[in-house]
Amino acid sequence: MEKVLEVGTGSGYQAAILAELAKEVYAIEIVPSLAESARVRLLDLGYQNIRVKAGDGYQGWPEAAPFEGIMVTAAPNHVPEALLRQLKEGGRMVIPVGTSFQKLKKIVKLGGKIEISDVLPVRFVPMTGEAIRQKPDSGE
Repeated sequence: MEKVLEVGTGSGYQAAILAELAKEVYAIEIVPSLAESARVRLLDLGYQNIRVKAGDGYQGWPEAAPFEGIMVTAAPNHVPEALLRQLKEGGRMVIPVGTSFQKLKKIVKLGGKIEISDVLPVRFVPMTGEAIRQKPDSGE
């Protein structure tokens, strides 16, 4: 994979794993102190192919889009349209969706259409920021 977006960077652990699989990783974290500590940690570990920024992952990283892969590690109550728009043709996204009961969804963009399938029930922290100000739980 050439370019991957990670939403919910936390400590940077998953970004490091993604950096071994992709040419470029764009990691976004809503908590500024976590974003900064992950950025420093990943640089100290020698990762040159990861960009980290503090921001609301609900909006993705439009200036770096499109992405062949998007991995989301916080659960909104629906799939954010901004992330769907940033998914490259043939790209895949994995995202937990729901409130108290969440489903891990696999999303693929093929022929300009979005295909969504449920993978399994999961339990992630809720997505904050813009995600909590958007539409109510629709199951997607």
